[in-house]
Amino acid sequence: MAGMRIAAAQFAPVAGDVETNVRTVAGLVREAGAAGARVVVFAELCLTGYVPARIGREPGLVLGPDDPRLAPVRAACREAGAAAVVNGPVRGGGPRPGLTTLVIGPDGGTAARYDKRHLYGVEAEVFEPGASDGRFALDGVRFALATCYDNRFPEVAERAAADGCAVYLASSVLGAGNDSFETVYPARAREFGLYVVLGNALGANEDGTACGRSGAWGPDGARLADAGGEGPGFVLVETGRAG
Repeated sequence: MAGMRIAAAQFAPVAGDVETNVRTVAGLVREAGAAGARVVVFAELCLTGYVPARIGREPGLVLGPDDPRLAPVRAACREAGAAAVVNGPVRGGGPRPGLTTLVIGPDGGTAARYDKRHLYGVEAEVFEPGASDGRFALDGVRFALATCYDNRFPEVAERAAADGCAVYLASSVLGAGNDSFETVYPARAREFGLYVVLGNALGANEDGTACGRSGAWGPDGARLADAGGEGPGFVLVETGRAG
C-alpha cells in the first residue's frame, strides 16, 4: 500500500458541551495536518463526551448529519488537507440516534457515516444499532471503521480485510484496566494483516476514567505508536511505504 501518515488523537471531552469539544477537535486536526497527517482519528463520543445516559435525557446533544455545530471541524479539515474521524450521537432514520462515526473529508464534506453495530450496556437503551459496515477511501487506501465494543467481534475486522481494507480505525473509550490494548487490537492487526489505529479518550465519563494511549499496531501485531496517558494531543503512525 502507499505510505500515509495517520494521527491517533486524544483529549478529555467536556461532558455535554458539543461546541467546546468541536473546537478542541478542530484544533487537533490543524495541528496534526501541519505535521503531515492525512487522517486524524478521535475517540468514541468525542463530540459529547461518553455520557450515553445523559444523551438519552437531553435531545439537544444529538447532532444532525449536516449539523452546523460541526462547521469548525469541516473548516479545519479543508485548511489542514486532512480527514477527521469523529464520533457522536447523530440522527438517522429511526426514533433513536446512531452512535455514529462521521468521516469529514479533506474537502470538508462528509465522506462516510458508520453507526456502531455492537452496542454495549446502557448504549442499547439510547442508540439505534447500525446495520452495515463503515468504509471510506483516501489516496487509494481503503479504511474500515469500528467503535469500541465492535472490536471484540473478530468478524468485523475479518470483513474489513476481505473487503480490501488496509487500515482499521477504532474509536473507543477505554480505561487503564481494559485488556483491549494487549489482547484485542494487536490480535485484530495480526490475524487479518491490518494496520489498527486507535483513538481513545482521556478523563472521567459515565463508564469510569479513560486512559488515553491512543496509537497504532502494525500488521504483525506490534505496537507502532503510543500517545501515553498523560495529556491531550496526538501520535503519528506511518502506514506502508511511499511509492
